[in-house]
Amino acid sequence: MERMAEVVPDSDDQSLQHFLTNSTWDECAVIDQVSHDADRLIGGQSNTCLLIDETSFPKKGTKSVGVARQWCGELGKVDNCQAGVFAILSCKARSVPIDCRLFLPKSWVKNKQRCIAAGIPEQDIEFNRKHDLAFQMVLSARDRGIGYNWVGCDSFYGEDPSFLRALDQMQEVFMADVHKDQLIYLQDPDPTVPPGHSKRGRKPTRLKAKTEPIRADRWAKQQPAKAWKRLSIRDTTKGKLRVDVLHRRVWLWDGKENQAKHWHLIVRREVNGSKIKYSLSNAPANTSLKRLAYMQAQRYWVERSFQDSKNSCGMGDYQARSWRSWHHHMALVMMAMLFMLEQRVEQKDSHPLLSCSDVISLLCHFLPQRTFNEEEVFRQLEVRHRKRKASIKSAYRRQQREIRKNRQTNVTK
Repeated sequence: MERMAEVVPDSDDQSLQHFLTNSTWDECAVIDQVSHDADRLIGGQSNTCLLIDETSFPKKGTKSVGVARQWCGELGKVDNCQAGVFAILSCKARSVPIDCRLFLPKSWVKNKQRCIAAGIPEQDIEFNRKHDLAFQMVLSARDRGIGYNWVGCDSFYGEDPSFLRALDQMQEVFMADVHKDQLIYLQDPDPTVPPGHSKRGRKPTRLKAKTEPIRADRWAKQQPAKAWKRLSIRDTTKGKLRVDVLHRRVWLWDGKENQAKHWHLIVRREVNGSKIKYSLSNAPANTSLKRLAYMQAQRYWVERSFQDSKNSCGMGDYQARSWRSWHHHMALVMMAMLFMLEQRVEQKDSHPLLSCSDVISLLCHFLPQRTFNEEEVFRQLEVRHRKRKASIKSAYRRQQREIRKNRQTNVTK
């Protein structure tokens, strides 16, 4: 906030901090407006989809709400961080975040006092898996009337049978990546309870499949070269994205349901590459292979959205510890990303290659800034020194309190 106030005229860092941390404005209303405006710009089209993914924010210490040692995608390892699950509205090369949920690890939920100290509302002090948070956002998007044609997610969400079946039960079309060891049935397993072998003992009650499953990667390796279909699915800055695709209608059974699901399996291999991606979809049976491959490829834009949000709109550049300040910050980032989307849509004819970084460059040039004369430079220097001195004094006072406390403890002993 201090660095912002040094650049923005007529601003004050304490006022900015209050606006983020203590002001009672409703972030839900802002996010609701962002989602409706995004829907107006790119919603309701045949290629509009809702992409679900998470991103992490490395943090030090233990005070930031939801912080814990957990998988941090940004660092590529388990480390101290916060994790948020986001819903991205996307259409072709346009995307914008329209909803988010902060993930609270069990270590937080089990410590109610810690949650209260971080300002978490009591009704939100409950453990939800990231899959649960994702499903909540799908429900919220439908309640808001957002127009999209399918839900896309990576293998972390696709590996959970309950999440995919919940979407299917809602009649949501999905395209979900899965791991290569995903078990599939090439024939209907037709689960039934087998008859007992004798009159003695308990009668069987558990369902059993009539056919054996096979791993998705094992099935793919068994397919002849001619089974792979080469397709061009998207224009990129380096030419058309060309891939080889395998497709088959397969059955999925979770071991409990009375009837197996009959879905699409899509296997994609990059041309001149070894990377293979596996996906499941409950799209209508007559959906073309090219359409399925296109739907699978659209998940690329969720990463681009996070990249633009962090590099251009400061999604990860915050020092906000409380529940309210984290959600305020993310609502403001969504609003900034909406502005980026609006500019790119409005200027698509005159500047079709306009990027978020281009918009930032223009804003840095045209927005008013403080006049940096000699007087202003020394004024800011004095302000920084005054705050630095106050911080040093505060540290010494804390140290003296600790010394006195230790002396009293020793005397008592």
